[in-house]
Amino acid sequence: MKKIIALTWVALLFTTFTVSAQQDKSKRASPPAVAKETLNSGVVVTIDYSQPSVKGRTIGKEIAPYDGKVWRTGANEATIFEVTRAVKIEGKALAAGKYALHSIPGAKEWTFIFNKKWQKPGTEYSEAEDALRVTVKPGKSASFTEKMVFTIDKAGKVALVWGDLSVPFTVK
Repeated sequence: MKKIIALTWVALLFTTFTVSAQQDKSKRASPPAVAKETLNSGVVVTIDYSQPSVKGRTIGKEIAPYDGKVWRTGANEATIFEVTRAVKIEGKALAAGKYALHSIPGAKEWTFIFNKKWQKPGTEYSEAEDALRVTVKPGKSASFTEKMVFTIDKAGKVALVWGDLSVPFTVK
């Protein structure tokens, strides 16, 4: 009986350790990252995302295709965009809260989509849940960035920077 109890505990510990090791997101090819800044206005902006890499591919073709379809704006789980107070993004109102951040990438413009259903797999999307859409112009980044990053400055300029792209939008 003692042997059975001991073996059960060993199996339980092994299972717990294995599950914990499998959930270590920092070991993924597209690791998690967080961009967070308190704006001059006092609003805290947080973007929780996973960082896909270029890996020699072309943005707009093999990754984040410019095909008019919604992209999850990152990798793995949905990218989460959070603001602590109501803001204006590119001049359009967005209530305080958490949103899934999707986009429609394009060569001449990108549409950022703030979706109310933020707790979901990264590829799940329903337009009926959109809280806001804004369209912005992409530009060239100062230098090549292998892993996608979001930057946020105190003035409210947010940018997705990846490869040789910089796709900015403002939060006020």
